[in-house]
Amino acid sequence: MHSKVNILGVHVSNISNQQLLETLTNSIVQKQKLQVCITPVNSVLAALKNSQVLQVYNNAQIVLCDSVPLKWAAGFLNTPITERITGLDLLPNLVALCAQNNFSIFLLGASPGVAEQLKQKIIAQYPNCNVVGIYVPPFMKVFSEQENNNMVSAVNAASPDVLLVSLTAPKQDIWIAQNLSRVHAPVQIGIGGAFEVMAGLAKRSPKWMQKSGLEWFYRFIQEPKRLFRRYFIEAPLFIPLIIKQKFSKKF
Repeated sequence: MHSKVNILGVHVSNISNQQLLETLTNSIVQKQKLQVCITPVNSVLAALKNSQVLQVYNNAQIVLCDSVPLKWAAGFLNTPITERITGLDLLPNLVALCAQNNFSIFLLGASPGVAEQLKQKIIAQYPNCNVVGIYVPPFMKVFSEQENNNMVSAVNAASPDVLLVSLTAPKQDIWIAQNLSRVHAPVQIGIGGAFEVMAGLAKRSPKWMQKSGLEWFYRFIQEPKRLFRRYFIEAPLFIPLIIKQKFSKKF
């Protein structure tokens, strides 16, 4: 078992990449349900404002540290996190693990055509990797009961070992939590925009930007209209809140 670190009320997993892959393998082999959430700063701030989101993250078995500021905050709070693990890091490692162990994968979400291109990329790199299904739901702020049933039925019909959900956070994490008992896949992960990057449809920032905490700026340059509020209005609230947590008993 791994420990968790309290960051603004969200219990973030203190886990290495190797420990994570071992935990996922054990969950699949033992057929035990496991939800993985990948949480950048904006997801933690969303949980601070929304009790439903907070409950989803704190009920999930694994909540990954998906940003340099979160890792910094953990150290500042004297509860350091071993490793930052993003969805962009996890997806290729997980695909390699599945190919090696004959675990099957289902791709749910993203824009039309993205999952199909990702499947082709995966098969080109790992010809024996078993991608058993793809389902792209229509865009809805909240899925109708019928559409939700369609999604669950599509996944269960394919009976995958790993369900990868790309619906943006925290929407993908809420969907997994609400359907965890209905969906039969042992491992269920909200993977975010990693589909597009691994499929070759979007570029990741250079390594030096990743290590220096500037990956957010690279993403902002690519999608300024969509990400302006996240990075320039919401994110600046994070540091004073962390300072407040350090000297407060609220959390």
